[in-house]
Amino acid sequence: MGRMRTKTRKGKPVVTKNTSEELQPPSIASLYQKAQSLVVQGDYDLALRFAQRILEREPRNVETRELLGVVQLETGDLDSARQTFQSLIPPHPDAPSPPLPSAHLCLAQLSADDPHQALGHYQAAIDILMSKLKGKDKAIDPSGIADNEEELRRSIARALIGMVEIWMDPSYDLCFDPAAEKTCEGLLNQAIQTDPGNCEVLQALASVRLSQQRQDDAKQCAEQAWSSWKDLEAGTNDSRIPPIQTRISLVKLFLELSLYNPALLVLQGIMASDDQEVEAWYLEGWCFFLMAEQAKESGANVEDLTWEELARDARDCLETCQSLHLKQEHPDRPLLEHTKELISQLEALGIQPPPDEDEEDGEDGEGWEDVGDSDDEDVEMA
Repeated sequence: MGRMRTKTRKGKPVVTKNTSEELQPPSIASLYQKAQSLVVQGDYDLALRFAQRILEREPRNVETRELLGVVQLETGDLDSARQTFQSLIPPHPDAPSPPLPSAHLCLAQLSADDPHQALGHYQAAIDILMSKLKGKDKAIDPSGIADNEEELRRSIARALIGMVEIWMDPSYDLCFDPAAEKTCEGLLNQAIQTDPGNCEVLQALASVRLSQQRQDDAKQCAEQAWSSWKDLEAGTNDSRIPPIQTRISLVKLFLELSLYNPALLVLQGIMASDDQEVEAWYLEGWCFFLMAEQAKESGANVEDLTWEELARDARDCLETCQSLHLKQEHPDRPLLEHTKELISQLEALGIQPPPDEDEEDGEDGEGWEDVGDSDDEDVEMA
């Protein structure tokens, strides 16, 4: 007979306090925090996966649905983003109460083909934000935290500016409406009253004054917009310094008003924050080009520089712009075409591209090799 085997019972795994804790899924709060940090880092694909994990467990989670919409916007999935944000406002059954103003603001931006719908979303966001500002909804705020009043005022002002931009946009019929000018004045006055001294509001007012051919008033508004932060150190994280796009808009205003020195100073600050900003290099080149034109036509120096010196600076900036545009595969094709056009004009004037740094040091680094050889000889002689 063969050897008898004794039967053994398979024991159940011992579950200790520590192992049971390890089996617990991560909390919703920790998953959301991770998704938020991934959005900040620009890792939208991974942020999307974290958001989906949360929604599998809590399909009606408001904060996560909002975050999901942002990720979809950033990744270019506009139809999905639109559906997500629409689920956060009435009459959707899962819309929170009160609805999120951010959802209306995003839907306004997604309604470029329908200006009336965009205006409606902006107005809805403003109504919600104004209600929060007056304290009507603090008791039922789902976050349970009172919003920062300064940020609320800034958000209302931005929404009002968004409405002004729609009314002024020549691609919409609203621009030609007899009530357009009066409407814009009313919106801007409301924005100024809501957030006095807001540089974005002052810049919008300057744009309106330019469209009204009121150059002096436009200049005053643009300079006032700049004065609130121009003495702050550029390249820092000071919250009082406007975002780069706001500063770029200010540069465009300065160029329209032929205020070249302020334009260059603002651009200097932008470069300190991000020296890979394509539009900043383009505007700096365009600014130097306009200054060179002015110097050439008047026969006098501008900012103590001859027209040739200004033209060389222009070409240097434009060549950098063109290089960065191609490297980054920047989507703004008209900007690239205008850059090439300006470079061609400078070429026709005899302004050559700046010499390559390697060429200045000698081909293939020959200058460095000579220095190295000399050092070796010195060592040997010693």
